[in-house]
Amino acid sequence: MKAVDGVDLKVRRGETLALVGESGCGKSTLARLLLRLIRPTAGHVLFGGGEDILAYSNAQVVRARRDMQLVFQNPYASLNPRATVGRIIAEPLRVHGFDGAVRTRVRELLDMVGLRPEHYDRYPHEFSGGQRQRVGIARAIALNPKLIICDEPISALDVSIQAQIVSLLRDLQSELDLTCVLISHDLSVVKHIADRVAVMYLGRVVEIADRADLYDAPRHPCTASLLSAIPVPDPVKERERRRIVLTGDLPSPAAPPEGCAFHPRCPQAQPPCARSTPHLEAAEGEGHFASCFFPLPGDARSGDDERDGAAAPRPPVDEGRPSPSRADAPAPDRERPMGDRTQAKDHHPGVANRPSRRDRQSEPGRTVAGGDGEDARCLAESLRCRSSDCRHVRAWSTSPA
Repeated sequence: MKAVDGVDLKVRRGETLALVGESGCGKSTLARLLLRLIRPTAGHVLFGGGEDILAYSNAQVVRARRDMQLVFQNPYASLNPRATVGRIIAEPLRVHGFDGAVRTRVRELLDMVGLRPEHYDRYPHEFSGGQRQRVGIARAIALNPKLIICDEPISALDVSIQAQIVSLLRDLQSELDLTCVLISHDLSVVKHIADRVAVMYLGRVVEIADRADLYDAPRHPCTASLLSAIPVPDPVKERERRRIVLTGDLPSPAAPPEGCAFHPRCPQAQPPCARSTPHLEAAEGEGHFASCFFPLPGDARSGDDERDGAAAPRPPVDEGRPSPSRADAPAPDRERPMGDRTQAKDHHPGVANRPSRRDRQSEPGRTVAGGDGEDARCLAESLRCRSSDCRHVRAWSTSPA
């Protein structure tokens, strides 16, 4: 079984490279290989001056770890609950023999990540999730590393806290000249922070490009399906957009399909896709590579038009059953104003002629119940009911004063 297979990446100094893909495609495994937390069965990891860290001795690996650090996904499990924040952040300084005042350096790091000096003596359980992740970031930058790998650093946080952590990472990258490898499922965050994006599927990189090129013109069908799943905050645009829904489940790495690993789920698979494996080849545009025998055209935006507000193309209408136009179709109930009684006549006979609540209150000898009780429940249900034949409507309209 190959968790990562044939991955060839180059991370440029000072950039943010994002790794995206479905769960189980090998993103976190690749991150641990880059840090040599696990050893691959074959391949090379060249760092700094081109030295292969896989050939390092244990002592050399410890020295190399000064320049490469990891920010973990879970801020609750990545901190020692029995150690204070000051001790947690100071640990890499003591391990690598920091020359200087450790306590002063820790207080500087707390200030850099937005925490206060009095947090030095507190324990992790006294902090919120966002504050714990700030502690993890402070620990990662304590030794001024050159490379930071962020393994889904915001997935366990609230949305409002996610924006703060993303802004903090960007500020620290600019201030400390960091190179960052970001692993994330949130493509909206990736679009905001990444310089280049690599899409993985079943242990392989299927597409890599600059952020703007990949989001505007994806070439691999897997990338197009991921981009089409980005939610749109506008409900009108969300209803009109075209979604690319993949069928089936992610294949097992223990028994990958023959040929292209994506072809059993690909909406445009052809016979050659099941016979041989495509390799990363240059697509239109500098630095844009995709591993697909039949890449998408360069003008295919795969849902970006819908995200920008343009309507998706409508499916063809069956000529045997002419479909009424939108203007002729009755408006759905959710689009009708609550006080509009005239449009309800076409859908619910008798509703438009029923007097309003105010008119019923003014009728002599009749009062609309307004508290607890069966009459009040019938009134509430009748106002929500879509049919005048509902038992609640009948009970309310015939209830005695």
